[in-house]
Amino acid sequence: MRDATRRRDRGSASVWCVGAVAVLCVVFGVVLALGHAVVVRHRAAGGADLAALAAADHWAHGAAVACARADRVARAQDARLVRCVMTGEVSDVSVTSGVGPFTAQVRARAGPPGPVPPPPPPRLMR
Repeated sequence: MRDATRRRDRGSASVWCVGAVAVLCVVFGVVLALGHAVVVRHRAAGGADLAALAAADHWAHGAAVACARADRVARAQDARLVRCVMTGEVSDVSVTSGVGPFTAQVRARAGPPGPVPPPPPPRLMR
C-alpha cells in the first residue's frame, strides 16, 4: 500500500513549483504594469507643469505664441499638448502622455499669484 501511494505522489512537487512560478510571474507582471502607469502619470504631470510655465512666461507675445511655446515644451517632455487657454497672464493647459491603456492626461495652471491682501494696519501701543 505504501508503494502505491508513493507512485501516485511522484512528480507532484514539480506541479506545485510550476504553479508557484506562474503565480509569481503574474504578480511580477502586475507590479511592472503599475510601475509603468506611475511613470507615465509623472511624465504627464511634469510636462503639463512645464508647458503651463512656458505659456505663462510668454503671455505678453499673445496666446498663439504662448501656446506654441507650451506645445514645444510638452513635446520635449514626451507629452502631447491637448488644450491651451490663456486668460490674461494665466495659462491653463492639458497634456497627455503614454499610449494605449497607459495614457494619462494632466491639467496644470500657471501665472502670477492672486491679489496680495494689503498689510494689516499698524497697532498702536499704549
